[in-house]
Amino acid sequence: MALGKYSRVDGRKSSSGYCSTVTIVVFVALCLVGVWMMTSSSVVPVQTSDVSESKSDVKARVTENKNDATNDEDSNTPSEESVPSDEGKQKQFEDNPGDLPEDATKGDNNVSTNQAEKNDAPDESEKNTEEKPEEKSGDEKKDDAEEKGDGSKDESENGEKNKVDGESKVENQDSESGETKENNSDNEKSDEGSDKSEGEKGDSQIEEKVDNEKDVKSDQDSTEKKDKSSEVFPSGAQSELSDESTTQNGSFKTQSTKSKNEKETQKSSDSENKSSYSWKVCKTTAGPDYIPCLDNLQAIKKLPSTKHYEHRERHCPENPPTCLVPLPEGYQRSLEWPTSREKIWYHNVPHTKLAEVKGHQNWVKVSGEYLTFPGGGTQFKHGALHYIDFIQQSVPDIAWGKRSRVVLDVGCGVASFGGFLFDRDVLTMSLAPKDEHEAQVQFALERGIPAISAVMGTVRLPYPGRVFDIVHCARCRVPWHIEGGKLLLELNRMLRPGGFFVWSATPIYQKLPEDVEIWEAMKKLTKAICWEVISITKDKVNGVGIAVYRKPLTNDCYEQRSKSEPPLCKDSDDPNAAWNVPLQACMHKLPVSSSERGSKLPVEWPERVGKAPYWLSSSEVGVYGKPAPEDFLADHEHWKRVVKNSYLKGLGINWSNVRNAMDMRAVYGG
Repeated sequence: MALGKYSRVDGRKSSSGYCSTVTIVVFVALCLVGVWMMTSSSVVPVQTSDVSESKSDVKARVTENKNDATNDEDSNTPSEESVPSDEGKQKQFEDNPGDLPEDATKGDNNVSTNQAEKNDAPDESEKNTEEKPEEKSGDEKKDDAEEKGDGSKDESENGEKNKVDGESKVENQDSESGETKENNSDNEKSDEGSDKSEGEKGDSQIEEKVDNEKDVKSDQDSTEKKDKSSEVFPSGAQSELSDESTTQNGSFKTQSTKSKNEKETQKSSDSENKSSYSWKVCKTTAGPDYIPCLDNLQAIKKLPSTKHYEHRERHCPENPPTCLVPLPEGYQRSLEWPTSREKIWYHNVPHTKLAEVKGHQNWVKVSGEYLTFPGGGTQFKHGALHYIDFIQQSVPDIAWGKRSRVVLDVGCGVASFGGFLFDRDVLTMSLAPKDEHEAQVQFALERGIPAISAVMGTVRLPYPGRVFDIVHCARCRVPWHIEGGKLLLELNRMLRPGGFFVWSATPIYQKLPEDVEIWEAMKKLTKAICWEVISITKDKVNGVGIAVYRKPLTNDCYEQRSKSEPPLCKDSDDPNAAWNVPLQACMHKLPVSSSERGSKLPVEWPERVGKAPYWLSSSEVGVYGKPAPEDFLADHEHWKRVVKNSYLKGLGINWSNVRNAMDMRAVYGG
């Protein structure tokens, strides 16, 4: 850069037609000055484009300006020549305008780069933009003052003006092509002036090009470093894609591993492609029934034992899969409620094993393109409604839809029990494992009945303590009596004080040796945990027996036991902890204080939904910042108003046909 500013001075030559040449050159210079003054508005953007230079280049040029200002006013000429090169590189690595025309993006590039530089170095950018117009006006005065003097300086000035005109034409082009066109433009204009100026121009540009090539090389090095840094620290969207790619490389068997070439393609893709990431379909042996946490075959193979149904429990992969579970072939939009309770499309859940094994018990049957549900079950072949009404006749205190509102159905089968409890204004959570009975829970959900895939195994079910009014088990095949009654004690944790356990199974009414043994073990266990036997009856229509037990309301029975078997749980054992907590053969004490949930029965339904629970204290702050009881009522009134005015009227949904929904942020359940 230091040699370029003297190149035009050092390239002087003598000729016989010196005077005539000087006269022509001066005339051409005056013409160019006039043209320059008329087109000054188009020159300013070229000069101010220096602001778009990188921060390091600005600092370097400011330093050179300070050092060389006293030597020559033309010291800025080489830096101006490098502007197109720098701008070209910034367009390539910093901002991609896409396929828009050059004229449409010119202004945007200047604005964006100017704003970026002003944030980093406002003082330097302002100084550069102010100094260059002054230098140009100084050059204009210099031309007028030295018209009759030094001809070589006029020639240099002529070359500088020609260069400015060339730069204005190639402002937004690449650096090397810009330099070539600039040289051609200068040579053409020099030919019009004199052959001598052309020779001087060629000599000076050789030296300038050497300097410019050095600058281009240094700029390329800096941009390459920037490009590498952008690969190491990708943008937000690219970072998400990188994370998704990483999850594909986990040890989960059903996930296809992405190759390195595919990763590199994702990293180097344009910003337009980042938003159009295509999800792959899960390729698993489970097909449309794939559940990542239940079909993790690799984790299941590593289990030391499966005798406690560990293989039916949740084993979620460390890296969650990022694929889409495919739809069954021939899938159709689900039938609406209440039709869906009676039948569903066969192709939506294409499984027939349950129909073959349990068809005679009226679980499910295949009827053309439908799977039909007569409403039966193993213990209620003649329909769930009769069975439901028989339970209430046996124990009137159950009071479906009033005292008993929330029910857990363990081993639900196709969930006909919970499906018909809707007719009694009862909300049932149906629970069954994903086992050899294929798609029990899938049948339930397709019918529009709330259900969850889970098993009574080695960990607690995902519910807090003391929340269900009734727990129901109809031939659910759960060994309640083994290992100190660990599984039955899990039901005890979830039951409200005063809640009911409804058990319908063969040990109640059959006299086979195995059934008798189980019945005797259950009698001892239920007595040890202070459950009261309320009713043992036989349903003559279905030919089954039903036993109903009730959990105590106080701790009196626990304290009066002759043996502490099963023992009471430690005070540090929170009954509301439910996620991946190992089961223990112990009982939790019942709450005594009226400010604790579960110390007494809640009010009946539907008054329960709009009345603040007794255990909410005014001294406690609710979710929305008000005292807890007021907070609860405010939430209830808010959602009552929103549902009435918006959900029922403004969403275009026929809610009478909607049965099963998930609330992602329930809070108070308003």
